[in-house]
Amino acid sequence: MNNDTIRIFVGCDPNNCDLEQMMVLDYSIHKHTSAPVEIVWMQLSRDPQSYWYSNPETGEGWNTTKWATPFSGFRWAVPEYCNYSGRAIYMDADVIVLGDLAKLWQHPIAGQAIVAAKTKADMTRLCTCIWDCSKAQNVILPMEQLKMDADGHQKMMDLLKEKAQLVQPYQDSYNCVDGEELAIEDIKILHYSDMGTQFSHKYALARVEKEGFEHWFDGKVIPHPRSELIELFDSYYNDALAAGYQLDNYRVQPFGSFPKKTHKRYKGNKVTRANESKSFLSRLFNR
Repeated sequence: MNNDTIRIFVGCDPNNCDLEQMMVLDYSIHKHTSAPVEIVWMQLSRDPQSYWYSNPETGEGWNTTKWATPFSGFRWAVPEYCNYSGRAIYMDADVIVLGDLAKLWQHPIAGQAIVAAKTKADMTRLCTCIWDCSKAQNVILPMEQLKMDADGHQKMMDLLKEKAQLVQPYQDSYNCVDGEELAIEDIKILHYSDMGTQFSHKYALARVEKEGFEHWFDGKVIPHPRSELIELFDSYYNDALAAGYQLDNYRVQPFGSFPKKTHKRYKGNKVTRANESKSFLSRLFNR
């Protein structure tokens, strides 16, 4: 790795459920980014030599028990993985890059801030963020502690909520959650975040069933409300295949079962399910 290369860390499933997402993301990054990139796919591993090692049976390595995804806590490991040097971008796998990541890579991270991310009044979204790895060293919990602590991910999220100065806000369109009423041409990075409406499900669910295993998302699958975003994913999916990308390029030796939160009561977000929220309020007030 060198300073001229954009380092990108992607959290994804270790059982080949996210192949479609990985391919589309990889293609979209290279389609739009003007600088060299290096992608690290962060996936749970049974290999004790792997940085992402986990053994649920013995309690060694990463403890995923309270994670909502197979990679929730991995984002905190990025600075140490980079030897607390330089910058690194983290993103979830369910992302389509629509702008030049070189511009995001150069975003200021000033003052006490250790990371640049999308912020709202009640939360910080680290599903796409840029780390200043050196500045993060004295803030993030020691990695061995974080790996073993089932509550480690939430503790770090709570810390950033408590100490807002640690986060440098960036332009919302660099982490546009399910469209957020923006036109496609105004979106820099589309995060199709609602796990129940993800565009990749129509490809992945049938594939994993045919391959004889279950997808890690165990909640209800419903249509995404914006048809043009569905068409956008389909377009990038087909363009990636036409350009020579293949799902098997991202396939790994399956990890097997691991503990995590269930999605049986998953409610998505207000962007994709605004009508459901209104319907609930209507019933509540008998309107």
